[in-house]
Amino acid sequence: MVGDLDELYRLLSPRLRQIVRADVRAPEPVIEDACQIAWSRLIRHSDQVRREAALSWLATTAVREALKLARRDGRELSLDAEIERSGELPFPSRAPGPSEVLELRGRLAEIGALPERQQRLIWMHAAGLSYVEMAERTGDTRRTVERQLLRAKGRLAREAA
Repeated sequence: MVGDLDELYRLLSPRLRQIVRADVRAPEPVIEDACQIAWSRLIRHSDQVRREAALSWLATTAVREALKLARRDGRELSLDAEIERSGELPFPSRAPGPSEVLELRGRLAEIGALPERQQRLIWMHAAGLSYVEMAERTGDTRRTVERQLLRAKGRLAREAA
């Protein structure tokens, strides 16, 4: 069947898109992708699919793929879609100005002036670790982590004021 795949594609491709479009509510690019995936799988399995069953096989494969792709599109954020919707990127695209850079460097210097133990805990806290996770990593008790962070934050707040 491989020899006549180009003829089969010309004959069945419009009908396949029509079938998938009728069975799956999804954007046109998803329908196109699903159909192309089905065609590529047909090429791989062409020795197992009879010519008269090709449309049915393609339709089943493409519908399953379209459903899979549509579910994935619902779970994942498309940056292209977000830009089209809002007209801009969903995150700031500008670099900090010179005054912001100086301020950030100052904050880093303040953290660098803390005792090493408090620095380590501040960075772990900034990385999103809980007090329990920090305690497990450092070998300290949860209460010690809490006290050290409180001291570090207090010192940073005093220096910022």
